[in-house]
Amino acid sequence: MVPSKQSIIVYTPQDVLKSLDAVRAPVSVVMLDPWYNKGIGGTRPDYDDWLAGLVERSSRLADHVYVWGFPEIIWKLLNRLPAELSLIAWLTWYYRNCPSVIRGWRSAQYTCLHLAKATARLYPEHFLNKAQIEKRQRGKLRYLPGPPSVIDVPLNVGFVGRHEQTGHPAQKPEKVFEPLILMATQPGDLVLDPMCGAGTTGAVCAKFGRRAILCDSSEEYTQLTERRLGIRRIPCQEDSRSGQPHSQRLSKRKDRIRP
Repeated sequence: MVPSKQSIIVYTPQDVLKSLDAVRAPVSVVMLDPWYNKGIGGTRPDYDDWLAGLVERSSRLADHVYVWGFPEIIWKLLNRLPAELSLIAWLTWYYRNCPSVIRGWRSAQYTCLHLAKATARLYPEHFLNKAQIEKRQRGKLRYLPGPPSVIDVPLNVGFVGRHEQTGHPAQKPEKVFEPLILMATQPGDLVLDPMCGAGTTGAVCAKFGRRAILCDSSEEYTQLTERRLGIRRIPCQEDSRSGQPHSQRLSKRKDRIRP
């Protein structure tokens, strides 16, 4: 599916906090996928404080917040969660084809913390197979079996995932993001990714009929997202005709989006 201007928005490059502050409409999910304070992207001494601040700001907008990172770094966030959020699942993306040349343990995983409010809904029914759907329709499905908390998907390197590769140095496969979006949203729901990188969140949302607001601080990555999704950026400001932020106008279009 090619995303339309009604379902996907890409903002001009800006800092992640500015993106979070610019969104007025409530969203179902905020996807936080920052540089991990290790390796590519460099480090910052205030990383823990900075990340905790992003999560707190995201909790004001969304029922679900996903936070990516290395397990040895991100675990500290669990001691600093805002009162509205709790840990729903510690998710692990496992990839066997890591080309790491680091001596010692070869990194083959990333962590994604699924944080949510007490009132947030989950949708394990999105993962039922045909037989399970038929049982559920007959009232004979005793429980809803959700997806595993380990996501076993190879890295997009070499010939693997070549059709998805954009040149972004830390791009995740769409198959990694798919269960996250499906578990926390219904068709037409709105997802915010203020550190969108190569636009994988937008590609997955377009595929499953969700709406998305994307932004990144990098001009290079914003261009990658535009080329990948076939859409053009808009300024993150009030529309001169309606007087409403673009995100607020997008929130009124849920009935126009179909899976």
